[in-house]
Amino acid sequence: MVTLKKDKQSEQTNSESNDRAIGAALRDLRETSALTARQLADESGVSAAMISRIESGQVSPSISTMTSLSGALDVPLVSLFRDIATERTDFTHVPKGSGVVSTRLMGDHEHHYINLAVHRRRDLNFEAHRVTMKQQDCEVPRYIGHGVLFIHILNGSGIYLYGKQKITLKEGDSLSVDAELLHGFTKILTPELTFLSVQSEARR
Repeated sequence: MVTLKKDKQSEQTNSESNDRAIGAALRDLRETSALTARQLADESGVSAAMISRIESGQVSPSISTMTSLSGALDVPLVSLFRDIATERTDFTHVPKGSGVVSTRLMGDHEHHYINLAVHRRRDLNFEAHRVTMKQQDCEVPRYIGHGVLFIHILNGSGIYLYGKQKITLKEGDSLSVDAELLHGFTKILTPELTFLSVQSEARR
């Protein structure tokens, strides 16, 4: 009986902590959107009084309520859970010269890359690679994807296509693009081109 009582107390404490975390996230998102509680109430259909109680951690909002609020704030539902503590987190440490080396074959083209980091969260996919391309007598592949792509040229140079734009990138240059538009190198200008590629996208 003593153990059962302690378990219930622990569950209650965790629930109250989660309520406060959700409330803090809601307040931060509302203020970031420059909305008053009344304005958010008008947009979401959730009363201003309820919004105030949620933000102060006094109630446990239902999923339907949180869905209405996240929709009005134009953010994913998971954003309201961002401050809830978890016992599971991942980290990746790749010492210099390490990493999983892979080769990508696309038609007659091939290039090599080292996986530096791969993370799969409930709300996010994140990947980082060190890519090496060489001049070849074939077309360099181009891509259409999701999320945001960042690349930084480590050595060499090449011409990068983004939509209809052609951008010359050389050592030390960086570029970030929305991955939804056709993108990729169209020509390698030096015998070898090496760059860091980092991509992040919301999980669907």
